[in-house]
Amino acid sequence: MKNPTPRALAILSSLSFFVVYQPLAWFTDHLDLNGFILGCLSSLTVAILVFIVVEYYLYRKVKSIYKLIFNHKTGKSDTDLAGMLAHNPLEEVTGQIEKYLREKEQAKPREQALEQYRKQFIGNVSHELKTPIFNIQGYVHSLLDGALEDPVLARHFLKKAARSADRMEQLVHDLLSISELEGDVELDWEIYDIHDQCRDVFEALEFKAGERGIKLSMKPGLRPPFFVRADKKKIGQVLINLLSNSIRYGQEHGSTLIGIYDMDSHYLMDVTDTGIGIDAKHLPRLFDRFYRVDASRSREQGGTGLGLSIVKRIMEAHGQQVHVRSTPGVGTTFGFTLAKAPHLIKQGNSINRFLRSAG
Repeated sequence: MKNPTPRALAILSSLSFFVVYQPLAWFTDHLDLNGFILGCLSSLTVAILVFIVVEYYLYRKVKSIYKLIFNHKTGKSDTDLAGMLAHNPLEEVTGQIEKYLREKEQAKPREQALEQYRKQFIGNVSHELKTPIFNIQGYVHSLLDGALEDPVLARHFLKKAARSADRMEQLVHDLLSISELEGDVELDWEIYDIHDQCRDVFEALEFKAGERGIKLSMKPGLRPPFFVRADKKKIGQVLINLLSNSIRYGQEHGSTLIGIYDMDSHYLMDVTDTGIGIDAKHLPRLFDRFYRVDASRSREQGGTGLGLSIVKRIMEAHGQQVHVRSTPGVGTTFGFTLAKAPHLIKQGNSINRFLRSAG
């Protein structure tokens, strides 16, 4: 009998006692009416005692254990628990323990993967911070060892130390951004013109692009405005990261164009550069944290290896996707979609209904 109830255990114990008592009474010549009645009363007493012991001592302990398991796993109240324990707590506890063991076994590969990811992430962060810290340390010690007395040399070392400090600041900023984007991301939704935002980002990056002779512009033929519903600040971060990449890895005196295309309920945004391009084997991992196509060149240009990961996470928070296509030696295009403002969708649906009725 699997997971018997206290009543079933009491009846089983009573019957067992009676079956044992009868042959014993017959063997000792006590098998008469009085002996039979005594056997029945003894069996009943055994049943009552077994029921009391099991119900009020064993089952209550089991129920308290199950209560802890149930409340810990579900966060439900004792009222919800009472209905479940009205059946058989031993069976419930057994089922919960078996379920828990199965879940733990199934979770092992995921836990191992997370642990490996954690170790890799910590290793990457440590490696990224080590280089600028080492550089700053070297420049400061050089200044203290006498270079400070030479104004030209001191200025040269201070510039390099400042550049390393800026890189550390950017890395910490990106790490904080990644941390904020983990889990449920709260978006500040608003309706605005994405075309105007692109112009604002161009102005913010104008000096940086000018240093490498790269021209930032919108593709010709666009007819603004293009109203979208999105988190303006976070989409601005997406545009800055993509355009900064195009400037950092683009060919000198090249160009970066942004195109906006009407896709019914969405706008498709394209950021296309005339850079060095990316080999196809690197594209699947391009949005991984700290992944670099050319690690040495990326660090030399000041990249943290987190920009595209941030872009991907922001777009996922918007319920959209980001994709990339590239041709080595020709350039790279990053594309993503944004939802149109609701009034534009309604307007488009009205026009479509009118055209269908006219046709």
